[in-house]
Amino acid sequence: MKTLGEILISKEPITEILMGNHALVRAMLESGVKVVTSYPGSPTPEIAEGIRSIPKDKNPMYFEFSVNEKVATEVAFGAAMNGHLSTVFFKSVGLNVAADSFVQLGLFDLQGGMVIVLGDDPGANSSQNEQDNRHFSKLSYIPMYEPNSPKEVYEMFKEAAKIAKEKHMPVILRLTTHVCHAKEKITFDKLEIEEYDYTPKFDHINAPHIPIAARALDMKRMALKRLEEFKEISNNSKFNEIIDNGNKKRGIIVSGLPYLSLLDVLEYANEKVDILKIGIVNPLPEKKIIGFLKNHEEIKIIEELDDIMEKDIKTLAYENKIYTNIIGKVDIEDWIGEYKPDKVYDILKKTWPDLLPDIKMEIPQVKLNPRPPQLCPGCGHRSAFHAIKYALKDTDITVADIGCHTLGYLEPYNMGQVLLSMGHSTSTGAGLSLFNKTRNVVAFLGDSTLFHAGIPGIINAIFNKHNLTLIIMENGTTAMTGHQDLPSIGKNINGPTEAIPIKKMLEGLGIKYIKEVDTYQQTKLREYVLEAQKEEGLKVIIAKHPCMLKLTREQRRKGTFRNNKVEVTDKCDHQYVCISDFGCPAYQITPEGDVWVQEDLCIGDGSCIQTCPTNALSFKIVSKEGDK
Repeated sequence: MKTLGEILISKEPITEILMGNHALVRAMLESGVKVVTSYPGSPTPEIAEGIRSIPKDKNPMYFEFSVNEKVATEVAFGAAMNGHLSTVFFKSVGLNVAADSFVQLGLFDLQGGMVIVLGDDPGANSSQNEQDNRHFSKLSYIPMYEPNSPKEVYEMFKEAAKIAKEKHMPVILRLTTHVCHAKEKITFDKLEIEEYDYTPKFDHINAPHIPIAARALDMKRMALKRLEEFKEISNNSKFNEIIDNGNKKRGIIVSGLPYLSLLDVLEYANEKVDILKIGIVNPLPEKKIIGFLKNHEEIKIIEELDDIMEKDIKTLAYENKIYTNIIGKVDIEDWIGEYKPDKVYDILKKTWPDLLPDIKMEIPQVKLNPRPPQLCPGCGHRSAFHAIKYALKDTDITVADIGCHTLGYLEPYNMGQVLLSMGHSTSTGAGLSLFNKTRNVVAFLGDSTLFHAGIPGIINAIFNKHNLTLIIMENGTTAMTGHQDLPSIGKNINGPTEAIPIKKMLEGLGIKYIKEVDTYQQTKLREYVLEAQKEEGLKVIIAKHPCMLKLTREQRRKGTFRNNKVEVTDKCDHQYVCISDFGCPAYQITPEGDVWVQEDLCIGDGSCIQTCPTNALSFKIVSKEGDK
């Protein structure tokens, strides 16, 4: 069986089953992309996994994880200005971070061309909202493709890259979660990696490329002109396709993944319905839409999230005096969630009750216990929350941030009462500290998020003398998105690099109160938090412990993992601190009320032992994995 890397760099045409994110990497290689940048975030990390699977000596692309999405966009922009076809990818809310630079991209003549890959997340599977980034396409005057399957991811990227390179412009490829992760059999074209001229091609003669007042309006005119020219591409594109079933009464306009859901639902329909499948969502194929509207008495528009196509299509109908009955979203639920087949069925049933039969799913009712997300066994964040909780009053205020430690807001820790965005915690905590003399404010911030977006808030707190305690949760990795490297560890995806120690960086900013402690030293951590409350200004406690999921995986690969287990002795008097206060998932309760350890979950780290008030916890065995 071929490895992923072997499939991606196969020179001959090849047919394989790949997920959308991996098919995208093959499309990058075939398109001649030279620079790829990213900040990790679901649903797009597997793109980096695909790039990483290619042997370095056979990979013609430069790739980096930048410290945030804005920086990633700017690196890719710089490469494109220098004549290299570039790609940047990140998740939906990552575009908010990149927006300040992103909305300017359409104003420039990008010598090499640039493709922006967005991973939108209908259903908020791994995001704090259901942001519809089609709005950004309109805001920035940048064309946008929207594939419905891995095959279309591959095909659309290649077309987008070709146009971006030929017209020296940016083009957006908007993926959604299930398109990223779905798998499909795809036939890939021949891969030809040609000799490449790396000579810098930055156009210094026509510089400056600066959108100041004297030039900004002309640059905007250029962006609008390119978008207008793109309408012809949209009208003629194979990705905007009419499926003509001869139904002059009813037609459906649909885009993206909902198209596949629609096909599933229409298998049960009482009649065939005409479909206009939209693959380029900005600019829309106006000529095809006008013709489709004129040929049908009623049109239903099916689109996930916001009513962007609906408004544009209704405007087209009004301007062209077309009196077709156009039905869009009808209630709040139409704006929410993924358009999987069951949802599309409900939407069509509400629109045309006679089109579909009544389908009742006979699903056996099985009562399942709720399974909330939780920190991994041995997670240093658990020890930190357990210690910090006993250093605070019930009225004190705790501010969460984005990362694994966000789960601290759940029982039994209740650490983190407000969450806004990546890196917000210090600034939000600063605001909560104003006019506040009676309630301590404690903010949490992960080490990856610190470098991503946390530094400006820290500088602001120093500059404006805000009074709060910041706990930096240092686990040495970007854990939530797949253990990507970060600037403090001394290496990146391309090899060794200069480490940026967090403590030294903070000392350089002038913070006076900085303490470092391993989170397993719970007593010491608690003391530091109590001590910090007596100091004025910004106090920082670096609560350190390696991500145990990452560490134990590495130890198992090396054969050095010590297969320790913790057991409950007869000293247990059923206070249940290990369960109700510490909350390690390895601890279970029998029907008789006794506590026992689920050894499949226990990693034997021992962080729990110090939490038992009766010393009823102890190590059971000490051995290396595989020892007899």
